[in-house]
Amino acid sequence: MPRSIYSFLLRLIVPAILLRLMVRSFANPAYRQRISERFALKKTRIMANIAGNNKQPLVMIHAVSVGEVMAVAPLVKELLRHHRVLVTTMTPTGSDTVRSQFGESVLHCYLPYDLPGAMGRFLNSINPSLVIIMETELWPNLIHTSNKLNIPLVLANARMSERSARGYARLHSLTAPMLRKIDHIAAQSEQDARRLIGLGAGQRNITITGSLKFNQLIPDSKKPRDSFMQSVLDSGRPVIIAASTRDGEERKILSAFKSVLLIFPDVLLVLVPRHLERFDSVAELAKKNQLKLLRRTDMKLLENSHQVFLGDSMGEMMTYFSLAKIAFVGGSLVDTGCQNVLEPAAIGLPVIVGPSQFNFASICDQLEKAGGLRTVKDEAELARAWLELLADPDAARGMGKRGAQLVSQNQLALPKLMEIITRFSLH
Repeated sequence: MPRSIYSFLLRLIVPAILLRLMVRSFANPAYRQRISERFALKKTRIMANIAGNNKQPLVMIHAVSVGEVMAVAPLVKELLRHHRVLVTTMTPTGSDTVRSQFGESVLHCYLPYDLPGAMGRFLNSINPSLVIIMETELWPNLIHTSNKLNIPLVLANARMSERSARGYARLHSLTAPMLRKIDHIAAQSEQDARRLIGLGAGQRNITITGSLKFNQLIPDSKKPRDSFMQSVLDSGRPVIIAASTRDGEERKILSAFKSVLLIFPDVLLVLVPRHLERFDSVAELAKKNQLKLLRRTDMKLLENSHQVFLGDSMGEMMTYFSLAKIAFVGGSLVDTGCQNVLEPAAIGLPVIVGPSQFNFASICDQLEKAGGLRTVKDEAELARAWLELLADPDAARGMGKRGAQLVSQNQLALPKLMEIITRFSLH
């Protein structure tokens, strides 16, 4: 499918896109706000700020949502030494994460939808010295317009799963020309690089850097916690966490947890759903399972009767992890590819994941081979893994230590990526 047909089809579905925004806004009103940014229909305050200050080169980084924003944090910190940085996202939660992570140190707006006119207006308005796209955000018109305007473009932390590669291969006439227009690709692994080359990327324009996610900026573990969080630690109870869980997964997790309670009745489950619009439904599910629930937003202290602590807040994931002794990472007992396993591994937690790992396949494989991660096939195996690690704290600590060592030994992605960026003479 040529890019012209892609653009034509995208224009046709704009009404459906707007309808989807409205539907999602019933759960999260932020989806019906700032819509003009999504089409670059008017010059925003951010664009005016950029246009009025050209003393420093501007680097634009597109990080679609929460996971990508967290992964790009070390790179942003490094770039801010010499550049202005604009971080674009597509979701309200990604937008909130940019503000919580970087405050006013970076510029931020939504990236417009990948329409030719919108991309042209947007890039001409901000005139970046470099565009960095995170992971697999391959937008044909963003890439084409950057190339047309002679704006260097780097695909950073690039990953390409087998599943995604099969999908892109079916659109070869769109994919191959798009990949050839990318100035450089920093791939997470040899497998990712091989798949990207197979789809049409130039072999000389790819460097294997490893995953930028190994460079997680881990908050100080000694950072004071509020009284609410401290009450969890002061309880002295064994704490397990199920983080970034997805729709259909909490039912399995709660089933496994109830099996654990039969052997360890004082264990506390910290349950953190991936999307804020699902917090209420997950709370109801816990209650239907006859589990005593405490929500973060209740702002009450933990009591002995509480069995499930629902993390219904944004930007506190590392604090939630710091409460636990064992971590299960969600998105893996349903087929959504698992979420970021490096956050718990980096602070020394043993990590358990389900079989769906395509978002972090290479990293999960490395962690498992190092002895810091364990894969379970279903909720029954999850219950057994929790029980075994709760019964053997030394084994749990050993797993956590091995995972943390792997993370610290693989933090070369950031300097390698900065070497690539320096080639474009941004300093």
